[in-house]
Amino acid sequence: MTSSSSPGANGSSYDVFLSFRGEDTRYSFTDHLYKTLKRSGIDVFRDNDDINRGEELKPEIQRAIKESRASIVVLSENYATSSWCLDELMLILQQKREHNHFVLPVFYHVDPSDVRKQNKTFAIEVKASSKWTDHNVDLWKKALKEVADLAGMVLSGNAIASLLVIQSLLKYNSTDATCLTIWQLYINLNMEQNFGLYL
Repeated sequence: MTSSSSPGANGSSYDVFLSFRGEDTRYSFTDHLYKTLKRSGIDVFRDNDDINRGEELKPEIQRAIKESRASIVVLSENYATSSWCLDELMLILQQKREHNHFVLPVFYHVDPSDVRKQNKTFAIEVKASSKWTDHNVDLWKKALKEVADLAGMVLSGNAIASLLVIQSLLKYNSTDATCLTIWQLYINLNMEQNFGLYL
């Protein structure tokens, strides 16, 4: 795996960037995911600053996304209420389009169709804020639809099996290999009632 001290040959300082809503999953699923990946030798960037973020992405966050080989986007109930998370998502998807950046969405106790169609807590609207403008909201909605259309994981039960699948996924770059690996692990773990696959 790459070293976090300096970018590798492909410009990557990290294997994975974690995008998540701190108030939803920082001390639960995302924390377990982070520790699982680290124990496996996967170099992970996780922002630990959940206070006084402001409205603009910090330069170190932008740099970490651009210098990561892949991103895991944990889409939880309040993810789309944060302009910070939505800006992260837009940059992550830009990296996917322009630099073959692997993106794995994890739908954490949310329905992918709600993300795609912007229902419930994903029904974002213009607000009386310098950030929540018509232009930005339109871009964020497109980003939510795009990420919801990617192959991902729907987590509604036991997180342990899902962590193992995610860990394995990061070893593959091609879509075919990724889908095959997910399916094989799904069968082997026999965890049909604990997590779902969204391909």
